[in-house]
Amino acid sequence: MEIELFTKLLLAHLIGDFFLQPRTWVVNKSVNKWKSPYLAVHSAIHFFLIMLIFLDTSLWKAALFIAIIHFLIDGIKLTFQKSRPLFWFIADQIAHIAVLFWAVHLFWEPLAIPGVTVHFWVVITGLLFLTFPAAFIMQNVLSIWNDEVLLKENSSLPGAGLYIGILERVLVFVSVLTGYLQVVGFLIAAKSVFRFSDLTREKDRKLTEYIIVGTLLSFLLAIAVALLVKKIL
Repeated sequence: MEIELFTKLLLAHLIGDFFLQPRTWVVNKSVNKWKSPYLAVHSAIHFFLIMLIFLDTSLWKAALFIAIIHFLIDGIKLTFQKSRPLFWFIADQIAHIAVLFWAVHLFWEPLAIPGVTVHFWVVITGLLFLTFPAAFIMQNVLSIWNDEVLLKENSSLPGAGLYIGILERVLVFVSVLTGYLQVVGFLIAAKSVFRFSDLTREKDRKLTEYIIVGTLLSFLLAIAVALLVKKIL
């Protein structure tokens, strides 16, 4: 039961932090910090997401507890993240997840949704994590090489790399869960043909290495999440 509770809370957190927080809000919070109205709005969204996922109005105290601490954690991160944004992003997410664990042990017996098992919550949370949250993590990890591999604006379709990464992680995730591991090998081979051959012609070694690292990291993250989900299930 604790796994189901935590998974639902994590799902609400992922949706609130990575899907329902526009870039303009992030910029506004970075500039105005505690004075930004979006800091409170963002925390309120987490409150309503928890209420929506659990479908039980009696859990408002737990949802409010998480939303208030979310507000405080984000405010602290905004205050100190000037020089080390990646460090503070990781610290922020660890703190949020720790609060979710804490909340599980402090609050509630949730209202179960008929026909929806813990398997559903675990799989859907893992799947959503591999979309924009994983893309954000990879973007920050690979940012140390951005100056070395600056691309021309017309060198690729806008946002294409983002969605290619999301699709490949989702396919790897599904392949591992269903036992069709040969699909992973096919994806690696296909990406090698369509992406690396062009780079070889351009003789751009740095860009080739950058994309190889990004691809392997993307696949590794998807496999790790899929194996974790299988372990839980």
